[in-house]
Amino acid sequence: MSKPSIGRDLSEGSIPRHLLAVAMPMLLGNLLNTSYSIVDAIWIGRIIGTEAIGAVAVSFPITFLFVGVASGATMASTILISQYYGAKNYEEVSKTVGTSFGLSIILGVILSVAGFLSADSILKLMGTPGTILPLASSYLKISYMGFTIIYLSFLVTSILRGVGDTKTPLFFMAAGVVVNAILDPFMIIGIWPFPPLGLKGAAFASIISSGVSLLTGIVYLNRKKSIVTLNIRGIISFNRKITSLIFKIGFPSMVQQSAVSLGMAAVTSFVNNFGEKATAAFGAAGRVDSMAFLPAMSIGMAVSVIAGQNLGAGKKERVFDTFRWGLLMTLCISAFFSVFFLIIPETMMSMFTTDQEVISIGSTYLRIVGPSSLMFAVMFVSNGVINGAGHTMVTLMFTLLALWGIRVPSAAILSRSPLGITGIWLSFTIGFAVIMTASLFYYRSGRWQKVVIHPVRGASIVEIEAENALNPLALDEPPDRGAAGV
Repeated sequence: MSKPSIGRDLSEGSIPRHLLAVAMPMLLGNLLNTSYSIVDAIWIGRIIGTEAIGAVAVSFPITFLFVGVASGATMASTILISQYYGAKNYEEVSKTVGTSFGLSIILGVILSVAGFLSADSILKLMGTPGTILPLASSYLKISYMGFTIIYLSFLVTSILRGVGDTKTPLFFMAAGVVVNAILDPFMIIGIWPFPPLGLKGAAFASIISSGVSLLTGIVYLNRKKSIVTLNIRGIISFNRKITSLIFKIGFPSMVQQSAVSLGMAAVTSFVNNFGEKATAAFGAAGRVDSMAFLPAMSIGMAVSVIAGQNLGAGKKERVFDTFRWGLLMTLCISAFFSVFFLIIPETMMSMFTTDQEVISIGSTYLRIVGPSSLMFAVMFVSNGVINGAGHTMVTLMFTLLALWGIRVPSAAILSRSPLGITGIWLSFTIGFAVIMTASLFYYRSGRWQKVVIHPVRGASIVEIEAENALNPLALDEPPDRGAAGV
C-alpha cells in the first residue's frame, strides 16, 4: 500500500517538536473535556444544589469503570496502529481500524446493558447517602444509555492518535463541548423546547454532545478515503490476528483502568462515611485537580504514540530521547499548575458552591493532592514508553500494587485514625509515590524494548515466534529481547 494521505511520521525529525505537535492538541482536547465537566458541575451545583454535586461525584467512579474498559480496548488499537504505521505496514493499519470498530460496537452494547441493570446495586454497595441515591441512580442509568456512543467516539480519537494525528480529534471534541455547553442550561433549567429535567438533563446533554463528536469523526474518516477509512466489510470481518492482538494488549489495560475505577469507588465509599458534604467536596475538588494531571496525561500519551512508531521502525535510540524530553516538559507544566492548588484552593472551590464546609474540605484535598501531580507526571512519561511498546500487563501490575496494595488499604486505615478524612487525601500521595517508583525502575531495566510487532516487517510477535518454530533461520534479525534479556 502506498504512503497514506493521513497521519504524521514520528520516526524522523525533531523529538521535542513531535512531542509538542502530538501532545498539545491532546492537552487542548483534554482541557476542553475538563472545562466541559467543570462548567457542567458549576451548572449542577449552582442550579440544582449540593446534593446534585454529590450524586455526580458518587456516580463518577462507576461510570469511569466502564469508560476504563473502553479506554483499555481503544489503547490497544492506538498501540497497534502506531507500531504498524511506524513499520510502514499500512494494510495492517486498515485491518486494525475495521476490526477495532466491530469489537467496540459489540463491547459497547454489552457494557451499556450491564451498567444500566447494575447501577442501583453498585450505588448501594458503595454506601451512597440516601439523600442523593435517587438522583445518582437516574443520572447513572441515563449515562449508560449512551455509553456505546461515548465508546465509539473514543475509538475515532484513538485511531487518529495512532497515526500521529492528534490535531483533528480536537475539532471533534470542540464540537461536542460547544453542543454540551449550549444544551446544559436548556435541559437542566427547562428552556424551550425542553422541559425542566434537572440532573437528568445534564446526562442527556452529555450523550447528545458525544453523538455529535462521533458523527463528525466518522464523516471525517470516510471523506479522507485513506488507511483509516471505515467500511462495512472491515467492521464485520474481525481479522483473527488483529482481534487476538487487541485482546492481548487491551485486556491488561482494561483491567488496569477498571482497577483504578474500582479503587476510586472504594475510596469514595470511605469519603461517603463523612457525609454528603464530604462527598460533594471530593467531587468538586476532583474536577479542579484534574487540571493539574492533564498535562502529564497528554504528554504521556504523546510519548506512547511516538515510542510506538519508533519501536515499530526499529529506532530505539529515539525512544530514550523521547523519555527525557517528555519528562522535562511534563514536570515544568505540572509544577506550574500545582502552585495554584497551594495558593488559592478556596477560590477554585467557590466556583462550585457557597457552602463553607464543602469549600474547606475541598481546599484541604487540593493542598495535599495537588502537588502529587509531579509524581504522577513522571509516572505517566515512563508508563508512556512501556505502553507504547505494548507492555500493558506491566503497567497493570504497577496500578494494582499502588492502588490496591497501598492507596485503598491506607485510605481505609487512615480514615479511621485521628486524621479522619485528611488521611484519605494522604493515601493519594502515598499511592502516587509507589507507582512512580515502580514505573521508573522498569523503564531503567530496559525490559520494555521487546515490542509486539517485528520492527522490520511489521509482523506480530505471535507470528514471528510461530515462524521461528518452523524455520529458525527465517529472520535476518531476531526480535530484540531487551537489555534485561526478556
